[in-house]
Amino acid sequence: MRVEMKIHGIEGVLDTLHRLPKEVVSKRGGPVARSLGKGARFIRDRAKDNLRAQLQGSDESTGLLMKNVVASRGKAPHVGKGERYLVRVRRIAYPRRYKGRAHIVTTRKAAMWKEYGTSDQAATPWLRPAVQMHAMSAINMITADLKRRIDAEVMKLARKNRATTRL
Repeated sequence: MRVEMKIHGIEGVLDTLHRLPKEVVSKRGGPVARSLGKGARFIRDRAKDNLRAQLQGSDESTGLLMKNVVASRGKAPHVGKGERYLVRVRRIAYPRRYKGRAHIVTTRKAAMWKEYGTSDQAATPWLRPAVQMHAMSAINMITADLKRRIDAEVMKLARKNRATTRL
């Protein structure tokens, strides 16, 4: 289950990022990671809303799937530099209800079955519609937040440079 979203059209912001010192673009991610995290949490919350609407009225729901939909920082892209945030389902095994069951059911399997369906169950997508419906809002949120954070970092570095030049 993989949906990727790439942000295009913010070349000016990216150009500014390339000119900033290492303090701003650090291993911990700096403002880029925090802005992407904010956008990922926004998409995660919309996906949880979709999932909650589908599970409402279901007697079978334990709430374990809902608790394990998370937004987390992923590994950096293989090509070039960059940050990656994921909206994913943590793999947690459901407690066994029936003795002698041959396979273990996990939250990832349950999420996949809901999203894509099975031979016995129709698909009821909850993650893809959240990404498709709210992608532009998330991109705008990330872009605005990133611009605000970069401006704050630039001002902080300018104050720091003024203080060191006066000494």
